[in-house]
This record gives sequence, C-alpha cells and structure tokens, in this order.
Amino acid sequence: MNTPDSVTARNSMALALITLLAIAAALFFLSRAMGQKADELKPTEAAAAAGGNAVPGTSDAELRKRLTKEQYYVTKQNGTEPAFRNEYWNNHKPGIYVDVISGEPLFSSVDKFDSRTGWPSFTKPISKENVVEKTDKGFGMERTEVRSKKSDAHLGHIFDDGPGPTHTRYCMNSASLRFVPVEKLAQEGYGQFLPLFEAKK
Repeated sequence: MNTPDSVTARNSMALALITLLAIAAALFFLSRAMGQKADELKPTEAAAAAGGNAVPGTSDAELRKRLTKEQYYVTKQNGTEPAFRNEYWNNHKPGIYVDVISGEPLFSSVDKFDSRTGWPSFTKPISKENVVEKTDKGFGMERTEVRSKKSDAHLGHIFDDGPGPTHTRYCMNSASLRFVPVEKLAQEGYGQFLPLFEAKK
C-alpha cells in the first residue's frame, strides 16, 4: 500500500529526473549550436590568416559568379593559362595591372618586358608588400609561387631568367590580373601611380 510519503518521494524523483533530462537536452542542443557556429567561423578565420576573403564579395560562391571559369581556375585552383593565348602577354599599353579579385595594384607596364614565353612578365611588383612568395613543390620541381596578399589569389611564379641587373622574371597569368590604362588611373582611384608614367615622358 502506498503511503502519502512514498507517493511524494516518487513524484519528487520523477520531477528531478524530468528536470535532469530537460537540462541534458538543453545542453546537447546548445553544444550543437555552438559547434555549428564555430564551423561557420573557421573558413573566415583561416582565410583571414592567409589573406584570403579579406575583400567583401569574395566568398567562393560569389567568386564563381563573378569570375570567368579560367579566372577562377587560375586564381583559386592554382591553375596556369595557355601561353600566347591570354589577354596581356602582348599588351604594350602604359598602365598598371591589378588583382582581378581585390583590385590591389600589383604590377606596372614600366616593369613589363617581352620574355618570349607567352605570359605577361615583369621585373618586379609595384610593391613587394602587395604580394606573397611561397615555395611550390608541385609537378616534381621546386619553384617560387607568387600570390596576391589581399585576396590570396594565385598569380604565377618567379624565375631567374629575366633581364639584368636582378635577372628576376615575375611570370604572371593574365587571368589573375586586370589592366588599368594610364588614362583611367585617376578615374579608377589609382592616381598615385601617375608619376611612374610622367617620368617616362
């Protein structure tokens, strides 16, 4: 026979058990939510550390919409465009070449030369601070890769067969670049580079 005290004890135990289950369930869902939030933040944190996605509108989905297939292949998949069949290999107009993703100034026509390789080649970047050099051991060889610091886009490689005195050749992919002619520098916000071309007159 159940006494009032035993019923009360069972009710208390049941209530305590329900409370514990409710707390456990709340903790479980909170943990999952925090884990999902952390996963969402990881790509952004990693990109920030590498210099990538520092520019608005540079998520993978947005880049796939904005870039051509070749531009995406070169900049984000470390590809190489065909020699002699790219936009700037034979471009002799005065101006600067900027990152096709971020617009960061990278190279100047003042430092461009005909390397006879079929890719746009430069003796140096506009500013060393705008590019990152990394060791590339792909394809069974060791080369120095060049990437854009701001967008982490693959640009090309450095070789030691350029003109003197440094003999450095920055062999770049046209697909990684956008050319801004000298007459549009001020209009597009690159007016600070006009003196480079005034000195050549």
